[in-house]
Amino acid sequence: MHTRLLSFLSDIENSLAADDPSPDDGAWETTRTVNYHLGLARLNLGVRTAAGATPRGTVLLQGYELADGTACLKATLSWCSSENRLIRPIFTRPNVNWTSEARKIAAEWMAGPPASTGSTVEHENEKLFATA
Repeated sequence: MHTRLLSFLSDIENSLAADDPSPDDGAWETTRTVNYHLGLARLNLGVRTAAGATPRGTVLLQGYELADGTACLKATLSWCSSENRLIRPIFTRPNVNWTSEARKIAAEWMAGPPASTGSTVEHENEKLFATA
């Protein structure tokens, strides 16, 4: 699972570039950090325009194994404009299409931060993890 981190980040970047090739009449500016030993990866997302670079947000990935040995990837999406975050688990299952899963993550990030509902989005998503 840990070797999938960098390729998953690349798939997210490719999806963003395909969906919005010229954000704000500029270009995507991304940086990636991967720690295979810990199973963690970070994709910092920004846009560079004629006026300069503007940070937009982050996608954090954590690769780990469930108690039954099944590999899982957790994506945490955040935006510079909001304190709200989304947490999405991606479970390894037969015929999982990792490129499609990356496109879904990119689309969710492009849709922007969720509205706050009184309870934190992280708390609601953590309950999802507990039941998944």
